[in-house]
Amino acid sequence: MPQEHRKENGRKALPPLSPGPVLDISDDELVSISVRDLNRQLKLRGLTREEIVRMKQRRRTLKNRGYAASCRIKRIEQKDELETEKTQEWRDMETMQDDVVRIKEEVHTIKNRYEALLKFAVNNKIPIPPELETL
Repeated sequence: MPQEHRKENGRKALPPLSPGPVLDISDDELVSISVRDLNRQLKLRGLTREEIVRMKQRRRTLKNRGYAASCRIKRIEQKDELETEKTQEWRDMETMQDDVVRIKEEVHTIKNRYEALLKFAVNNKIPIPPELETL
């Protein structure tokens, strides 16, 4: 039974990629070549079935690494974008809270002025229109 490779945190580590048969196909080319062209090249080189399977496994592993890398990049970009959006939302919320405080102060000032005017009118027996008495 083959020995399992383990990382320090206890998770299984992938064994290193087997180099595969010695071919003049680089990893970059292996990832970018179409399946049809790869099959044709592997067949033309007269590789054994086992060597062909290993090359295809290597290609799949390399492609998966590429997909994982682009997912990581996309996730980081999305996180940055959301953090920026969140920061802007907080700023907007703080601005609105400041506006609420300012408007409450204005309403309080206007209410005090109204009450002072109402008191002045009552003390000086100035008639008050009925629509203003219920405020």
